[in-house]
Amino acid sequence: MNHNLSQTSLPRKRRSVDPMDAFDELPALLRQWLARAVLPWSPTSVRRIWSKSRAKGLSDEEALRTLTHAEVRTLARDWQSTVSKLNSNT
Repeated sequence: MNHNLSQTSLPRKRRSVDPMDAFDELPALLRQWLARAVLPWSPTSVRRIWSKSRAKGLSDEEALRTLTHAEVRTLARDWQSTVSKLNSNT
């Protein structure tokens, strides 16, 4: 069931944990961020970035900005790959 993943150059990964359980275990702030995210982030990835940011002493707002920057970088990487593929087909 990969219908909502669209066409992307980003790799798909298998998960060893139930993503719904992992989502439910996230703090409300992270669940809200995930609900508004552009990409289909896994709760595990979000928690990893969040934990590293908080361990560096960042505030909640700064850690959320770190997540947003990670999403922007990922979207840019996907966009560049997509443009390259389109240009190579012309």
